Amino acid sequence: MLKRVISGVVLIGIIWGAVIIDWVCGLVIAAFAIAGLYEFFTMLEKKGLNLYKYFGIGMGAVIPVSLVLRFELTKSWEFLFVVLALLFLIIMQFKRRQNNGAIIDISTTLFGILYVSWFFSFLIKIRYMPSGLGLLVSVLLITKLGDIGAYFIGSRFGKTPLLPRVSPKKTVEGSIAGLVFSVFGALISAPFLKFNFFHLIFLGLSFGILGQLGDLSESLIKRDCQVKDSGKLIPGMGGVLDEIDSLLFTAPVFYLYLSAVLKI
Repeated sequence: MLKRVISGVVLIGIIWGAVIIDWVCGLVIAAFAIAGLYEFFTMLEKKGLNLYKYFGIGMGAVIPVSLVLRFELTKSWEFLFVVLALLFLIIMQFKRRQNNGAIIDISTTLFGILYVSWFFSFLIKIRYMPSGLGLLVSVLLITKLGDIGAYFIGSRFGKTPLLPRVSPKKTVEGSIAGLVFSVFGALISAPFLKFNFFHLIFLGLSFGILGQLGDLSESLIKRDCQVKDSGKLIPGMGGVLDEIDSLLFTAPVFYLYLSAVLKI
């Protein structure tokens, strides 16, 4: 627990120092995305998959770095990038001596790029929006408060298993606490968001649900790979992917909500 608290304080310090300047924030997010992608592919290697690890990491790094540099080949250039990545993966498969597992190797490499790098890179897009600093602080606050509430309340008072097949330690009590803490995070984010009370409640509940789905999704991947943590980079907490998993769903949904629904 002491290691977890110290790591948490250090991470908060890094994030707090990074979010002030948009391009520094973008580089930190890119570094987290690349580290998370490395952990994702390493887990799959332990499962015995013969995937394109370093190609996937390299292609995955292009997405956040290009956003930091504000590079846009086309308006929706990410989709073109995905097509090109798939094309290169197929060409690389032609050079292999065996065809066994070709579909799995190609699809898991592409999935890692989309799931970790692309989804997490939406935080950079949020930071670069008008009033992006407040919006980014809000999504981080709402999502991570939900994580904190679910962990501490669940570990102390949790008795009813939530999905033991996917994550044995997660409980219904912890899940409910996570929703409450996410709503609380939304309410204290009111100065940044300038939403009305009911809008904030809706946002908090939505983020709470999405954040827990992101957490459970990563737990499902870890169970399939038969590992406890995605890595050991963060003492007491595990890997980078363990810490950003809830944001992988809240970040893209929040960006799309802001840009498509609210027209920000």
